[in-house]
Amino acid sequence: MGSHPVNLGLRFALEMAALLALGVWGSRQGEGVLSVVMALGVPIFAAALWGTFAVPGDPSRSGKAPVPVAGIIRLVYEIVFFSFATWALFNMGNAALGLAFGVVVIIHYVLSYDRVKWLVRQ
Repeated sequence: MGSHPVNLGLRFALEMAALLALGVWGSRQGEGVLSVVMALGVPIFAAALWGTFAVPGDPSRSGKAPVPVAGIIRLVYEIVFFSFATWALFNMGNAALGLAFGVVVIIHYVLSYDRVKWLVRQ
């Protein structure tokens, strides 16, 4: 189910929503130039890590890994990435949105149990 087109679409939507949440959170961490730097820098840094460190042959990605990592490392990064985005929503005072986002992320990973098992084995 992890590579089903609907689930891959959900994953992409979650990734974009997480980057948006990180950008908004970053913009609220300072004033003036710092606000802009954080608004752009936090999501760009997170996206760079997301795209750089991958498991070779991951069926939910292109299969290419610019910097190959073990599956468990990738899984931990994904958990940290989505947890940070969830926390950012809570930290900005939007508990309902944070809770909803976190629940949808959990549902996605439950539906992607085959990919999670694959990552743990790599």
